[in-house]
Amino acid sequence: MAGANSVYALDQSKPKARQIVDNFQEELIEVMKNGKKLGYSGRYDKLKGSVTNSHDLAKIARIVVGKEWEKLTEPQQQQLVDVFSRLSIASYAHNFKDYSGETFTFDTEEETTRGGVVIHSHLTIPDDKPVKFDYMLKEKGDSWRIINIIANGVSDLALKRSEYTTILQREGFDALMAKINEKIDNYSKQ
Repeated sequence: MAGANSVYALDQSKPKARQIVDNFQEELIEVMKNGKKLGYSGRYDKLKGSVTNSHDLAKIARIVVGKEWEKLTEPQQQQLVDVFSRLSIASYAHNFKDYSGETFTFDTEEETTRGGVVIHSHLTIPDDKPVKFDYMLKEKGDSWRIINIIANGVSDLALKRSEYTTILQREGFDALMAKINEKIDNYSKQ
């Protein structure tokens, strides 16, 4: 009986999938509230830890390039994970820069047949239509991590996968790195 209690206690200490999403959304709102004061680089710095702690960036990078991942050398794989991580943080720093009363609201949570969890929520934007977010999470170690975000029915992962695999196949690894770095650079200037 004591063993069952200690297993239960362990499960209670592990952050739930919803907690990961809630904490991430709270950080986004906080950054938005201070967006102008922080500027792009301040938002980037503030979001770096939050994105790293809530997203499985290595898994996302692998998914994004699909079967091409196996053709990359280990240093190229690491370079891709690094640049993709920077891109993810940069896109949040770029897209969540102003605050005008936006709020995230939890809708529902569901388990997937493959052991994952989907958190359904929406972002209410004053004087605009709400944006529906579906966060797909998988367990990683002692926590949950976001592996895909679907905004209003559009998968960010699917969009990137289509674009990145095409560049890899047609132009090669260096062209893909250049394209992603160019995108990061553009985010920092807008």
